[in-house]
Amino acid sequence: MHRAVLACLGLLALGSSVTAETRPPNVVYMMADELGYYEVSYMGNPNIRTPNLDRMAAAGIRFNNLFAGSSVCAPTRCSFLTGKHSGHTSVRVNGGGTPLRAEEETIASLLKRKGYATGGFGKWGCGGRDSTGVPERHGFDVFLGYYDQVHAHSFYPPYILRNSEEVPLAGNRGLSDGETYSHYVIFEGAGDFIRQHKDQPFFCYLPVTPPHGAFDIPDSDPAWAMYQDKPWPEPARRYAAMVTMIDRQLGELLALLKELGLAEQTLVIFSGDNGGADYFASPEFPRGIHGANKHPQTGVEYRGRKGNLYEGGLRIPFVAYWPGKIAPGRVSDHLCYFPDILPTIADVTGSTPPADIDGISILPSLIGQEAACRPQQQHEYLYWEIGSWTAIRQGDWRAVQPKTGGAWELYDLSTDPSESNDVAAQHPDVLAKLKALAAAAHEPAVEGTFTTTERHERDRRAKYGKHDDTSIEATPSGVRKKGQSGQAAHRLPTEDALANKAWKIARVSSENAGNGKFAVNAIDGNPLTIWHTRFSGDEPEKHPHELVIDLGASRRLRVLRYLARQDNSWNGAIRDLEIAVSDDPDAFGEPVAKTALMKTREPQEIAFEPTAARYVLIRALSEVNDGPWASAAEIGLVGE
Repeated sequence: MHRAVLACLGLLALGSSVTAETRPPNVVYMMADELGYYEVSYMGNPNIRTPNLDRMAAAGIRFNNLFAGSSVCAPTRCSFLTGKHSGHTSVRVNGGGTPLRAEEETIASLLKRKGYATGGFGKWGCGGRDSTGVPERHGFDVFLGYYDQVHAHSFYPPYILRNSEEVPLAGNRGLSDGETYSHYVIFEGAGDFIRQHKDQPFFCYLPVTPPHGAFDIPDSDPAWAMYQDKPWPEPARRYAAMVTMIDRQLGELLALLKELGLAEQTLVIFSGDNGGADYFASPEFPRGIHGANKHPQTGVEYRGRKGNLYEGGLRIPFVAYWPGKIAPGRVSDHLCYFPDILPTIADVTGSTPPADIDGISILPSLIGQEAACRPQQQHEYLYWEIGSWTAIRQGDWRAVQPKTGGAWELYDLSTDPSESNDVAAQHPDVLAKLKALAAAAHEPAVEGTFTTTERHERDRRAKYGKHDDTSIEATPSGVRKKGQSGQAAHRLPTEDALANKAWKIARVSSENAGNGKFAVNAIDGNPLTIWHTRFSGDEPEKHPHELVIDLGASRRLRVLRYLARQDNSWNGAIRDLEIAVSDDPDAFGEPVAKTALMKTREPQEIAFEPTAARYVLIRALSEVNDGPWASAAEIGLVGE
């Protein structure tokens, strides 16, 4: 079958050996971290310039309805790499280093068996060092960049990684402080890889980190000069410059392929990784200055944003270019998503995809049904899940369950693209069908494993520049980031504390993913990171807020410790609190403790009758300032 596909593409010369003209094509895939659907100028964005991407879209094909695999970094990358939707993937949380399983196939492992050189450059997100998920165990000859998302939040860390080994970056002190801009090093590595392997088929995967993370770009970068005087807050100007920088580098990649005589032998794809975050919102620009999810001409909005499963959390820009194979100036409305990329690349390269994937090749949409020798197959449905969210789409019907066990919503996108009119009550038969499909699409996640987390934790600390011991320094009154002045942060007591290395977040009712306030921050041992419930969007989540911690094994518990956020804000600091424990994460009885916490940044302890359990439920009922939120810097437990 795959030989027939290559023949349809004109990449096999019968009776002759494979030559430079008939060898399987190269694939270059560039994925921009968090770039919004409407943040590129070919979509009419008035703020951000992307001339190379505009030219690529004019010379290739633009997909209007190719969706991300998930609404946050790690899960969407796992879906992309494995061809599975998020009801079947191993990585469904965004904690930073959750690994692929050892046996899982990826695009790179398929192509490596076909004799391809395989290189990755940017942010991996599918397994920290010393886990079963590292890229070199999943088909990549080389991967240069970051394995963990926390590490990737700095463009000036003291080192990045190459095949699990550290590559020092001169003069870097973490966060936004340093001399060596990591993205330049990573992008240069991608160009070197292409030059080194120009004489054999190659797969070059560039999940680049800009414009996500710290909004940092060197003042010397030509893109900064285009935006430094714009009437926007500096982070918004930096963000725009980072997008234009990526666009310039895309142009450099296309020029390199042409220089090497490889342009017509290479499929080049550019996309975002998940829905836009609606950055830099204000009363004047409630969907953000750059309007990631708002049509710049019509004003029609896609509901939601990064972190949730409304359309705005999943819509991404997607453009493909292949001279001589993709006719120029085409636009496709084919309904598809990240799981389709693996089988598409398998089709293009003559590889055999795994049998357990959920994706369907979009090759007929890319090059035309006649050239592909078959019509485009359609999905029965598209499915997503993340945290407490579930969503499913079938044609123009879209069902969303924002909270586990909560009510489902139903939208008819043909008349309501903004998902503003819930028609579940009017169409119970449609909703029942979609709910049944969603239930069948889900299976429990089975994650990979670590042999040790020591180097992985070191990488996470490297974001702050301190990578030998800790990202924070001790002071007479507590801890703080290295070089930070002012009041130091408190830490939870260590006396009788249970070790939290095996802990995971089993469930959270709400987290503000758009700015990294994830639930896992409450158990990461760092008092300078916080969990915060969702505060952006149409309506903030309201009480009660629930967080369920999986201790990894049953322990005899007697005290819960709570540390409020340690910055200058009290938003979300919990007042009324309930604690319940269980050996079943979905079945908790009466609380073992109820209390009213004080408005203090010092650690607080809540004692209860010693009880054996594996799962701990923290239920926030109110906030110290009577707001609708909940937050925590750290949660700890005492027991045996």
